[in-house]
Amino acid sequence: MAAGAAAGVLLALGGCAATGPNSSSARPVLYPNATLNRVGAAQGQAEAGACMSKAMAAGLTPDEKNNEVGRRAGEGAATAGVASAVGALITGRGSDVLRAGATGAAIGGSAGAASGAFHNDRPNLTYRHFVQRCLSEKGFDVIGWN
Repeated sequence: MAAGAAAGVLLALGGCAATGPNSSSARPVLYPNATLNRVGAAQGQAEAGACMSKAMAAGLTPDEKNNEVGRRAGEGAATAGVASAVGALITGRGSDVLRAGATGAAIGGSAGAASGAFHNDRPNLTYRHFVQRCLSEKGFDVIGWN
């Protein structure tokens, strides 16, 4: 029961972390210049969507693919595994060193993976620059991402 509740909390927090101007799901914010005033907000959003599709067709993705989950899981496993094994040696439990190390590695790896999941949604700046240039060539002015 507690594990299910913890998973639900993590999913809810992950959903919050996956939105906003610094997430890969952000969309360009258009300044109300002459072009946007002439065509309207709906057409401006349609043009933004077309530029985003064009960027993806060029092989770009909205988020960086940096394997943050795997990297942080490895760091957590290594750090906690070594710390647990050293702790077993210091406390005089020499026969439990392997078990303590393995337990620490499992706990540290899990914590590292959870931490990496919250840091894995980074925007790809090349993708954003592509979309902004595409919109600029159509007469739109991007003032940020939201």
